Amino acid sequence: MTELPASTEKKLGLVIDLDTCVGCHACVVACKGWNDQAYGAPLSDQDPYGAEPTGTFLNRVHSYEVTPEAGPAQLIHFPKSCLHCEDAPCVTVCPTGASYKRAEDGIVLVNEDACIGCGLCAWACPYGAREMDAAAGVMKKCTLCVDRIYNETLPEEDRQPACVRTCPAGARHFGDLGDPDSAVSQLVAERGGMDLMPEQGTKPVNKYLPPRPKDDVPEFDVLAPYLEPVATEPTGFLGWLDRTLDRI
Repeated sequence: MTELPASTEKKLGLVIDLDTCVGCHACVVACKGWNDQAYGAPLSDQDPYGAEPTGTFLNRVHSYEVTPEAGPAQLIHFPKSCLHCEDAPCVTVCPTGASYKRAEDGIVLVNEDACIGCGLCAWACPYGAREMDAAAGVMKKCTLCVDRIYNETLPEEDRQPACVRTCPAGARHFGDLGDPDSAVSQLVAERGGMDLMPEQGTKPVNKYLPPRPKDDVPEFDVLAPYLEPVATEPTGFLGWLDRTLDRI
């Protein structure tokens, strides 16, 4: 079995704002695209245009309708990938040492050359963050785009995970969560960032920012489109156009 490092120099991870995520899946597409052309083997798809398509994704977005105690129902988009846990059970259960956690930055990776595809890590992960690539026969998982964040040939702004770089809503943040002065740590402190399923005891590095209360949601009448307009006479440009057409 693989041993976890006693401690890590950094705790690189993601902070995901559930209040800002719009569920556009841009992060999913960017993740799939980058990992198909860079780190490891491509993420395969099986029968992608058929009746029952399947494929390997390192990042997925789930959507849930939540009804709060007060106010209207809300649609919450919940992105999920590997959380790079401090006490990662997927690492300690691996019989070949293929799954490991890096001491220098805390990133959990898979050595695909050593992976035998037994699936024990997928069984051990309480978050369902590992996926078997049916074509390669090995386990795949989020790498935090380790081949991007340390790539000095890239512009500074591109040295972050593809999902973070591409998010149009700015809902994803990347940094060192082991540094209390980092931007991501301060964001977690300000917004009450939380662990996913803390009762599992895995100490996930990734954090989620909860949705803000929607107390100021405006009321609306579902019959509004069928009601008489407030203005009986057109004004502005439409009023001028209407008067001009009457003269013809």
